[in-house]
Amino acid sequence: METPPRGFAPPESFDPAQQMQTLQAGCRTLGIPLTPLQVAQFEVYYQELVEANAKFNLTAITGYEEVQVKHFLDSLVALPLIVEEVGDTLPPATPRHLVDVGTGAGFPGIPLKIVAPQLKLTLMDGTGKKISFLQQVVARLGLRGVEVVQGRAEELGRSPSHRGQYDLVTARAVAPLNTLAEYLLPMARRSGLVVVYKGAGAPQEFVEARKAIETLGGETVRLAPVQVPLLGEQRFILLIKKVAPTPDRYPRGQGLPRKKPLS
Repeated sequence: METPPRGFAPPESFDPAQQMQTLQAGCRTLGIPLTPLQVAQFEVYYQELVEANAKFNLTAITGYEEVQVKHFLDSLVALPLIVEEVGDTLPPATPRHLVDVGTGAGFPGIPLKIVAPQLKLTLMDGTGKKISFLQQVVARLGLRGVEVVQGRAEELGRSPSHRGQYDLVTARAVAPLNTLAEYLLPMARRSGLVVVYKGAGAPQEFVEARKAIETLGGETVRLAPVQVPLLGEQRFILLIKKVAPTPDRYPRGQGLPRKKPLS
């Protein structure tokens, strides 16, 4: 195993030939190379998730196999599409700044960071307990170049520290697409890419959100059905390129993106 990053210690009994086998098989299917160190980081991430979940609710999915498929692989399934769109390799070679909005327990941001360590990552969530968990996990995994930010997307999207600052903006199962577009597009820089993870209802949500995406400065690049390895459920990845500045009045405050989505 390669030298672990400062602050990370693999479990004493860890054996990459025996543990996280579902994740490893799924990553081979996706064409994503995993080193033994990265496998160990996923193992520790799982342990931290389950331990914290016993104290407060982070996720309803806690089984060893389930987490590997429904959290880890589900987070990583977008990576081949992202690198294809930006003209990069697997694993990505070009440093980019990614913000994961409404990250919750760190999905998809932390799995993407583990397999693409050169990414600069900002994890964004509004819940204090989740922020504390994320800070703990980032430190435990020895991840570098990671910032954890507490706040609401509709407020942070108006802040100069976040507005128009990111190469990649991700969100997974946060809100309907016409609401999500208003949260995410203001944070993308010009020519940046918004990556939205969606379930079976994505095509209908896309129809309802097309005008909102254009209004907010986006241009849809691709709505791609994807197959998460070992998962039978339908998934879609929506890629939106930021082609124009988002008008200053967006995102709206006072919960309006949810209460009165753009149409």
